[in-house]
Amino acid sequence: MKHSKITGNKRTQRDYNLGFKLAVISQVEKGEMTYKQAQKAYGIQGRSTVLVWLRKHGTLDWSNPIRHQMPKSKETPAQKIKRLERELSDAKLKNKILNTM
Repeated sequence: MKHSKITGNKRTQRDYNLGFKLAVISQVEKGEMTYKQAQKAYGIQGRSTVLVWLRKHGTLDWSNPIRHQMPKSKETPAQKIKRLERELSDAKLKNKILNTM
């Protein structure tokens, strides 16, 4: 009985040369695809491999990430509900007036 050789080897980080990494990084930084799309398109197995490449070889500044914060509302939820109810009743009244004209 002969043993068949399995050819489906998993790729390792050493399989990717610098030119390939830079090409993938370029596409991601230009916005042509997201890092997850690049991962899928090129068969890159590691979840964070492309992100590591972006931090190591990319042109974007990763040392000071931008944090987006939602503006804080001065209204409490109860105040917001009351204001919206008032606006709704005003809009209904305006609609009724316009329909009777």
